[in-house]
Amino acid sequence: MDKTPKQIVKELDAYVIGQDAAKKAIAVALRNRYRRMKLPADMQEEVTPKNLLMIGPTGVGKTEIARRLAKIVHAPFVKVEATKFTEVGYVGRDVESMVRDLVESAYQMEQERLFSEVRSEAVANADKRLVKLLVPAKQRSDQEQEENFMQMMRDLQNGHLPANGHKDEDDGNGEVTDAIRNERLAVSEKLRRGQMENHEVTIKVDDPSRKNPGSSDMLNQMGIDLGEALNALAPKKKVERTMAVRDAREVLVQEESQKLVNTADLAEAAIHRAENTGIIFIDEIDKITSQSKQNSGEVSREGVQRDILPIVEGSAIKTKYGQVNTDHILFIASGAFHESKPSDLIAELQGRFPIRVELDDLSADDFVKILTEPTNALIKQYIALIQTDNISVTFTIEAIHKIAEIAFAVNRDTDNIGARRLHTILERLLQDLLYEGPDMQMGEITITEAYVEEKIGKIAADKDLAHYIL
Repeated sequence: MDKTPKQIVKELDAYVIGQDAAKKAIAVALRNRYRRMKLPADMQEEVTPKNLLMIGPTGVGKTEIARRLAKIVHAPFVKVEATKFTEVGYVGRDVESMVRDLVESAYQMEQERLFSEVRSEAVANADKRLVKLLVPAKQRSDQEQEENFMQMMRDLQNGHLPANGHKDEDDGNGEVTDAIRNERLAVSEKLRRGQMENHEVTIKVDDPSRKNPGSSDMLNQMGIDLGEALNALAPKKKVERTMAVRDAREVLVQEESQKLVNTADLAEAAIHRAENTGIIFIDEIDKITSQSKQNSGEVSREGVQRDILPIVEGSAIKTKYGQVNTDHILFIASGAFHESKPSDLIAELQGRFPIRVELDDLSADDFVKILTEPTNALIKQYIALIQTDNISVTFTIEAIHKIAEIAFAVNRDTDNIGARRLHTILERLLQDLLYEGPDMQMGEITITEAYVEEKIGKIAADKDLAHYIL
């Protein structure tokens, strides 16, 4: 990841409106990780990531910034909610599972990278298998099989190796005649030219219902994958599926890629990627402070903080791919902190999040930008959805401003849920059109300010009604 902080912020701007301070802080934290990798090895160990604590109400972009960030820098990313964890000794999810989830994400990324490197060879091998499936060998009778077996035994007794130049392990006990061989050559050429992509073929695949039998959350939390151990001992059950050649090829390519990639190298690469570029986003961290208004479990909430602390500080976590060191994983925590404040976290945990960024409430102008500016903005999404019914929808700029004003007013007068309010309002506004659209066949519709006022303006004006509907 050699992107500059300005480049990272520019890419985030395509998806997240405003919150410049948060974007800059995160961009600098990421660039520092890249800078660290260029330092001498002894100094690399001393430079720890500067973890961030994002403070701001719901719906202002905290999660979206972190999620988009991971995609921009192609880093393993996992989002967890602090409230899902319980203190060691309580029934619930173990805090170490966040690291295991991160390594699983890194493993998938490394697998995709290595599979892409061997894809050309895997495709060639898959096409060879497809040819044999499309033109199967001639099956021998039981008598022929018995005669062949007896002949093979005689040859072995006489010190001769069995001669069968036409036999192939994929053909089983079948016989490949000259006619079959010629037909396979013709089919192979058609496959190369892409002339059989829609042709159906039956292949055997692993039974998905038997995947990882016997695995359990408890064992997984201990870094033990019992399912894989059982799969290694018991033969995999295969089921037949009929599909188009193009789809069958992808299934076979996956199987062939696994044969070409060293799983030990893959696991080692995944751990290295997770340790040096992994990002763990801990949401709702304010909910595990002792000051948050919950009925009971104050000790447990503080206990969760103490369990998270060694992971953030740096510790070795056992996973099914090997031991992972969390010293250089970047942690980003976030919370609304409505009923508590960052200082309510235990002092040791506060110190592990030295960079604090406060995200701003969204204004009506921000809502206008959110509706129109980002890549695949909300208005663009709804226009595209309705277009599938051959209906062209246009929003006037006045209508968009009206939607933004209503969203801002409802947030101000009821609960402030940030940009998520726009989803609720647009669904209500376009409900009739989404319902009637498939029966209208085609047409052009313009959403005006008057239409917005008619559909949601009156509801928004009634605070009691808005509280339940918008």
